[in-house]
Amino acid sequence: MKLQPDLLALAANQARGLAIDAVHKCSSGHLGLPLGCAEIGAVLYGYALAHNPDAPRWPNRDRFVLSAGHGSMFLYSWLHLSGYDLPLDEVKNFRVLHSKTPGHPEFHETPGVECTTGPLGQGVANAVGLALSGQMAAARFNTPAHTLFDYHVVALAGDGCMQEGVAMEAVAFAGHQKLDNLILIYDSNRVTLDAMADKTQSENAAARFKAIGWDVQTLDDGHDLTAILKAFTKAKKAKSGRPQLIIAHTIIAKGIPEVAGTSKGHGEGGAKFSDAARAGLGLPADQHFFVSDAVRAYFAAHKKRLVRGYKKWLRLRDAWRAANPDKAQLLASATVAPDFVALSAKIPAFPADAKLATRAAGQAVLQPLAGALPLLISGSADLHGSTLNYIAADKDFDPTNRSGRNLRYGIREHGMAAIANGVAYDGVFRPSVATFLVFADYSRPSMRLAALSKLPVIYIYTHDSVGVGEDGPTHQPVETVSGLRVIPNLDVIRPADPEETAGAYAAALSRTDGPTLLALTRQAVPLLSELPVQTRREGVLKGAYIAVKETGPLTHILLAAGSEVQHAVAAAKVLGYGARVVSVPCFERFNRQPAAYREEVLPKSCRKRVAIEAGVTALWHHYTGLDGKVVGIDRFGMSAPGSTVFKELGITADAVVAAARSL
Repeated sequence: MKLQPDLLALAANQARGLAIDAVHKCSSGHLGLPLGCAEIGAVLYGYALAHNPDAPRWPNRDRFVLSAGHGSMFLYSWLHLSGYDLPLDEVKNFRVLHSKTPGHPEFHETPGVECTTGPLGQGVANAVGLALSGQMAAARFNTPAHTLFDYHVVALAGDGCMQEGVAMEAVAFAGHQKLDNLILIYDSNRVTLDAMADKTQSENAAARFKAIGWDVQTLDDGHDLTAILKAFTKAKKAKSGRPQLIIAHTIIAKGIPEVAGTSKGHGEGGAKFSDAARAGLGLPADQHFFVSDAVRAYFAAHKKRLVRGYKKWLRLRDAWRAANPDKAQLLASATVAPDFVALSAKIPAFPADAKLATRAAGQAVLQPLAGALPLLISGSADLHGSTLNYIAADKDFDPTNRSGRNLRYGIREHGMAAIANGVAYDGVFRPSVATFLVFADYSRPSMRLAALSKLPVIYIYTHDSVGVGEDGPTHQPVETVSGLRVIPNLDVIRPADPEETAGAYAAALSRTDGPTLLALTRQAVPLLSELPVQTRREGVLKGAYIAVKETGPLTHILLAAGSEVQHAVAAAKVLGYGARVVSVPCFERFNRQPAAYREEVLPKSCRKRVAIEAGVTALWHHYTGLDGKVVGIDRFGMSAPGSTVFKELGITADAVVAAARSL
């Protein structure tokens, strides 16, 4: 089929009309990108993308990511016209409560939306993760006889995305890794929200991307349908082994002359000119949300062509399954939640006299789990030697080995976390990433989006407290654990010893409805409990459990997490028969337990409670109550050996005993 420029130009103007009407109706939204990129949308959704509106998660579809998520009406218009389950009433309900057309695109909410994109730059990095997943899937599942995966990932980004550091971290990674299934379209309209773009940027984007290993094409007229298709086709067929950038110079808010090409065209400011704009676009004055019969018929016919391509792939998949049952079984396992008990059984018990850092315990735990879960991948921000999360039985992922399970992200914590989100959105591989806990602040925005989008990413973040020692307060994350605990749907697990570490890994991997962070120690800790191994591991699964039970009437409850549980255990021995120790590796998991279990562990009748953790104290009062006390660190750390810092800052068993006796 040949491109039909006149019909697609008509569709582009009607998509502009949908955006104008939707934004005008709710008096909120962004018109600039939907109007400025309408021809790009017409080419992609009306001709060039391989997708199926009736099967939005078809594994070999081309993925489209709108990184400039504020322009969400661009995506909603084209998904509606393409025939996705997004009827016109949903377009009319743009930004209305419980609609499928929220203010920014959200994964799970709208069919055809690949990623939750709002904060600028995230979508670029997510697209890199999707492309990474595609390369890994092709290496693992394609055979000489059957090419199961050969899709492309297309992202649309604007100047705001390109200015964000997370995007630049990700595109540098993509260039180095030669992710040639990635196409980034840069909507270069020379405008940002506050002013013209030349007020804040002057770099040569083409030269910059070429320097980091990308192929670059520039379209002087980003509204020329034929030129857009030619550039996109060239990018899709490129055999250079490099990711592709198309710089499309467009006019922001094209179609509203009063604001087009200016910063006023970015938001809803042009909506007040909607009547004149609609007339200029050839839209009927008396019919809002107008789509002509000709455009409807074109997209209905195009959808039939797309479905034929999809059915052809299904036949190929069936032949592939018959010829490769082991590969088919492995791919199917991607949608099955691992079982906690089965995973725990894969991990040998630690010797009773074991004393090692929980990061070292994690290294031992990871290896059998990686053997049991072939789709688990690992990455680190240039710290594998410290975070100890390298899958020893495998090799690096790189341009010469797309089957490698270990990813070297370089010193790019934010990009690493956002790329991991892209891998998780794709749903084939289980991403885990690692750095020092204090650098969670560099990856926090991406971690927040993982929690919001219910992505099962695992963060293996080590050097979790003032136990870091001589590196000093810049590297001692006294506030970080608490800061992460307040993110909804993020499980933060701080295990106390090697067996709790085993339970933490199994709990993280068995969770599929959100991310989990493992906060692991640099310093060695002893095995703490005489309880059976599985009891301790299952205690982590529940978030908190009785690590030391009182031998007489209950007088005190001592709570702790991580390396400080040992101090609570030592204090209980001094306090005597009435002291109970509760290990609380994960607040979030414990808070999800039934009320009866929480009462069993922390009976309301016992109000003499002391908590200890080498961090800020505020959140612990949720468990200690107004009558209890918290031994912690409400200040930054200091540079000295870890044991010295703990003692100097009062993180000791003696401090717990003194606090308990003062109640």
